[in-house]
Amino acid sequence: MASGIPQAMERPHFIGIGGAGMSGIAKILAQRGAKVAGSDAKESATAEALRTLGVTVHIGHSAGHLADDASCVVVSSAIRADNPELARAAELGVPVVHRSDALAALMRSARTIAVAGTHGKTTTTSMLAVALTELGLDPSYAIGGDLAGPGTNARHGEGGIFVAEADESDRSFQKYDPDVAIVLNVELDHHANYASMDEIYESFEAFVAKIPHGGTLVVGEHEGARQLAARVAAREDLTVVRVGEGEDSDVRILGIRPSGMTSEVTVALPESGEITFTVSVPGRHYAHNAAAALAAGVRTGIDAAELAAALTAYTGVGRRLQLKGEVAGVQVIDSYAHHPTEMTADLDAMRAAAGSSRLLVVFQPHLFSRTQELATEMGQALTLADESVVLDIYPAREDPIPGVTSALIVDSAIAAGARVTAVHDKAAVPDVIAGMAAPGDLVLTMGAGDVTDLGPQILARLSH
Repeated sequence: MASGIPQAMERPHFIGIGGAGMSGIAKILAQRGAKVAGSDAKESATAEALRTLGVTVHIGHSAGHLADDASCVVVSSAIRADNPELARAAELGVPVVHRSDALAALMRSARTIAVAGTHGKTTTTSMLAVALTELGLDPSYAIGGDLAGPGTNARHGEGGIFVAEADESDRSFQKYDPDVAIVLNVELDHHANYASMDEIYESFEAFVAKIPHGGTLVVGEHEGARQLAARVAAREDLTVVRVGEGEDSDVRILGIRPSGMTSEVTVALPESGEITFTVSVPGRHYAHNAAAALAAGVRTGIDAAELAAALTAYTGVGRRLQLKGEVAGVQVIDSYAHHPTEMTADLDAMRAAAGSSRLLVVFQPHLFSRTQELATEMGQALTLADESVVLDIYPAREDPIPGVTSALIVDSAIAAGARVTAVHDKAAVPDVIAGMAAPGDLVLTMGAGDVTDLGPQILARLSH
């Protein structure tokens, strides 16, 4: 058995290996010496990166892709029951392992920090991964996006610390038992899996219940996170650290001073006093994420001043206010925001960064179920832009819902006073934006689907 690999995962086969969460686990297993294979729907930079690690990546899904000697098949909640490789696994009697179980098994031998919350997980996990690496602590990490620095979403390290993004969307984060858990915020989302806030709270409580005796829960200032802290207050063996700007915070943010695409943040910690450091991405919410990362790292035994200085090395993660380029005085930035709270936070940050310049937004709604529940709030968020283009809904794993289209968002935005144009042909967007944009403008492509592909296309069109 290869070092650090459970026997069941010595020869794993991943269905959908190109996904952010799946590819990360595959990379770590490959780096630990496992013989990893898998399949994905299409070629991608991720597939090629996996191949450089010795991973066999098949394009398309076929029963023949599954090797007879596979030790397990790893799936995510997005894999449908009729997948031919899943059917072949049943025929061969190959065990099927959920992505969260695979990640939980990889984390068990390390001191772990798990980052949860409706928003901000990827950024906060990335901040910790970058800072711990900067300090020479050689962490392992698994993130739902690619770091701007190392350019990867996962890595096996020898330092004995594992930082992981903990996804609540399908309750899979309940599989983890972290020494330190961060919960940044708690809101109703993932409407196909959660019917109410009570169900959301119950799911987060189950996650917190897995923190072992003597562990730590770091909570953000968001009302939902503080409510969660109150709901688990009976656990006397759990240290709760509140992070925020309010006087009730254990790690208190004393000041956030924005400066273009960065912010200077001052925090006060009980053991270390006041510390000031720079966050190299704009927006108040990113400053809060950095403060939560600092609090979690200190609870893992890292010196506060050293960690704060190392957090400055974080320069962003793919699709989280990522600058794609500048042409003719127009900057194009990409945002993964797809929930109204995320949209508002990123638009606020970009509004501040734009100053007196205009902010133009290309928004692609993500999921029919989310649009059905939150179209009004999405439309209201778009009032923060000077002009917006709204695309058709990106379905991802969902089937259409009758009557649910992006027109619900457009109508809501117009009713709230926003200037919005509906564009149904994604290929037409570069021309539309070129007709709107002027030197000094910021263009923000926003959404969790393939809207990210438009950034380079818009830049190319602006160059003509």
